[in-house]
Amino acid sequence: MSLTLITGGTRSGKSLRAEALAGAGGRAVRYVATADPGDSSMAARIAAHVARRPVAWTTVQANGRLADALGPDDGACVLVDGLGVWLARLLHDGGAFADDAALARVRDAVLGDVDVLVAASAERSVVVVAEEAGQGLLPIERGSRAWLDLLGDAVQRLAAEAQRVELVVAGRPLVVVGAPAALDGLRSHGDQLARSGHADHAVTVVAGGPPPWLREELEAALADLAASYPDESGAVKALAALHGRDPAEIVPTNGAAEALWLLPAALRPSLAACVHPGFTEGEAALRAHGLPVLRVLRDPERGFALDPAAVPDAADLVLVGNPASPSGTLDRAAAVLALRRPGRTVVVDEAYMDLVPGEPGSLVRDALEDVIVVRSLTKSLSIPGVRAGYAVAPPALAEQLRAVRPAWSVNAFALAALTAAARRPEELAGVAERASAEREDLVRGLCDIARLRLWPSSTNFVLVWVPDGPRVASAMRERGIAVRPAASFPGLGPSYLRLTARAPEQNARLVAALGECV
Repeated sequence: MSLTLITGGTRSGKSLRAEALAGAGGRAVRYVATADPGDSSMAARIAAHVARRPVAWTTVQANGRLADALGPDDGACVLVDGLGVWLARLLHDGGAFADDAALARVRDAVLGDVDVLVAASAERSVVVVAEEAGQGLLPIERGSRAWLDLLGDAVQRLAAEAQRVELVVAGRPLVVVGAPAALDGLRSHGDQLARSGHADHAVTVVAGGPPPWLREELEAALADLAASYPDESGAVKALAALHGRDPAEIVPTNGAAEALWLLPAALRPSLAACVHPGFTEGEAALRAHGLPVLRVLRDPERGFALDPAAVPDAADLVLVGNPASPSGTLDRAAAVLALRRPGRTVVVDEAYMDLVPGEPGSLVRDALEDVIVVRSLTKSLSIPGVRAGYAVAPPALAEQLRAVRPAWSVNAFALAALTAAARRPEELAGVAERASAEREDLVRGLCDIARLRLWPSSTNFVLVWVPDGPRVASAMRERGIAVRPAASFPGLGPSYLRLTARAPEQNARLVAALGECV
């Protein structure tokens, strides 16, 4: 599983940080307490720690060896808090100050228990809290030196094996070690599935290519390529007018994906929550920057509806899609707004919102100090090769996004597309109506297929469950039809498929083939 080491000075907030990480995974937590409950001077500290911990956590007192307090491997996360207090008790109770032989025995026991923690982390999640000692002068007293030496050796041994090491300073975690997780499963997208000549029901881009009016704008932009560097001011003003926002709140980006990749560097969250199943680039960006991420899963038995209460309070960044992909679930604005908390930023990925007639539930027109809305015109304008996206955020957050954005990251074609589309809201509304009609046509056909389950969708695709999804997807490919296996979306399994709606005759072919394969 994993080993996490949290270090910091006295009253730095290291215990609170460790508790947040331990509880973020959604597992049960076994809290291994090391302070002496019989010491009256520690009573208030212990009481404060107990009061803030969830009542469902199991607390075990470490009396002597840590190895004895770990308990059975029952899937719970083990949180040891803290190493320095435990060492002090072990040194005192073991008579380590009597002579060098006694100190050596205690040292062997301590490092042996450290090795046990490391070994346990191979099968379960282990979080260890340790004091960051040694910042001052070497103590002149023998016992203090022994504690400091042993603590330093134990912390170094843990840090050498830990997948994540954080130093907490003034309540803020600084990542010392945080190797990016493997991102392969998060970087799977529909464009990798459609083959030349196949009917494409895997990619969610509206079929037919860009409309004539947009083609004219792109051709005009081509003539100006050699004249100057890209100037985003026109696109910013047009988008601001479209959404009723101030130009200072508009940040054009190289597609919605770039806006999501700006978040880790711009906001540096302590703990990010990604609501899934959803577009995975946001989580990939956070993990690539070595930031801790927890997943909050939508429940298919509840129609994939957003449950704000499922997001831990410790999360200071929440990323949610609305409408969500691949389920197409459209949440009410009130449900998304319920995610807000003091000290938290909520990022709403509305990349598919422009395909929903009337855009109900959108927050793009609401100037909220803690909400960032990410939009894209790639799908609705049929321009996947022109990365046309943007973020809408309050001025302070918008400036943080700009500060980490590369210069000229949005090319002249994308800016031309953003400007032209923002000035033609009636054209975008027409695309949304078309997408809605095509989806409804597809749903009518799918409802006639036995052994298939589907969920209500608000955009141009439908999520279905079929028996033996990999076999069905393969059989569809043999028939020249590409569909999107959805197993790469966290929270979904191999039997889920995402189907993009097309014109009625194409939908009919898809439905007929799917009926044969299922």
